[in-house]
Amino acid sequence: MSFLGIIRLAFISLGRNKMRSFLTALGIIIGVTSVVGMVALGQGAYFSVQENISKMGTNLIMVMPGGGQKRGFRGPPGSTNTLTPEDGDAILQSCPSVAMQTPIARNSGQVVFGNQNWSTSVMGVNEHYLDIASREVTEGRFFTAGEVRGGLKVCVIGQTLVDNLFGNLNPIGQTIRFKKLPITVVGVLKSRGESSMGGDQDDLILMPFVVVQRRLLGVTHANMIHISARGPDQIDSAKEEINEVLLRRHHKKGEEDADFSIHTQDDIAEMAGSTLTIIALLLGSIASVSLLVGGIGIMNIMLVSVTERTREIGIRMAIGARTNDILYQFLVEAVVLSCVGGILGIVGGYLLSNIIGHFVEFKPVVSNASIIVSILFSAAVGIFFGLYPAWKASKLDPIEAFRYE
Repeated sequence: MSFLGIIRLAFISLGRNKMRSFLTALGIIIGVTSVVGMVALGQGAYFSVQENISKMGTNLIMVMPGGGQKRGFRGPPGSTNTLTPEDGDAILQSCPSVAMQTPIARNSGQVVFGNQNWSTSVMGVNEHYLDIASREVTEGRFFTAGEVRGGLKVCVIGQTLVDNLFGNLNPIGQTIRFKKLPITVVGVLKSRGESSMGGDQDDLILMPFVVVQRRLLGVTHANMIHISARGPDQIDSAKEEINEVLLRRHHKKGEEDADFSIHTQDDIAEMAGSTLTIIALLLGSIASVSLLVGGIGIMNIMLVSVTERTREIGIRMAIGARTNDILYQFLVEAVVLSCVGGILGIVGGYLLSNIIGHFVEFKPVVSNASIIVSILFSAAVGIFFGLYPAWKASKLDPIEAFRYE
């Protein structure tokens, strides 16, 4: 019999017990649906994080203070106060690959306007922040270099503050109070919405660095320094130059002794990507257990089918069917059952990913690779779990098969 004839016969045999065939394939359907859905969820999260990281800035390099050591215990990165605004100035002057830099000072607290108040975060930056962070002002303006140097009490606010403090009132020119410090609003940032980690990127006040550093925090250091390289191809060279300058300024002998750390967008993307990839593989592996259960169900039903069709097998052998013909017949039936379940599972996985997409902040991605792998894996499950029943059917004695009732 031709291969197409064997496939046709497989569909006829499976069609005799439609409900049983469907219930047998249900394990594969659920397994493939789970795998496709979970992988789509992981890939969607991965692409969302990568997109948000790319929006962090133009050729961005972040310099963070290192972890301090006290009584033999080393603190986490960022737990020391080793960076200063002068470090940023030295980097800009001494590093040919660096285009712009801004020291950053952070604070948080209650902001008040009239009878309205809102808890928010404040970031002290210089006049280059918008270009470094790839942000825009939609209303008003950003503060100038003179306002930064003079420590003028002006600010640019995010859309969340506009909505919660001003309503329909134009915020430009209004005075708000942050920790009893009066600040004049000169601009409104373009909305960015939530980050991939769930934080509101519009719940923010930008102020001149000196105001936040001295008037609000009362310190001489910077929490971090954001730097923009002159081009994507100069990020690595800029990183090396920054490292040399800071080691020299901080009187450190080498990187193992450094009291700072340097991170690029690629570093952050790689760390986030590896974490999300592990999570996606874990979810996919857990979902794959149901495929194993589905495969065991196929083996069970095929063994039952061999027992039920013993007389049929004897008749086929008596009229000339070879051992391989019987083997292929039952093996193809198992593969067809598994592949049909895989196809229905892919459809289910696509629907599941769309449903999940309504409840998360990113769009799950069903890739062509996951579809192809699902089909191949379903076929492999059918071959693996259908091989023993098919072999058992092919080894039946025709005489004994005739006598079977």
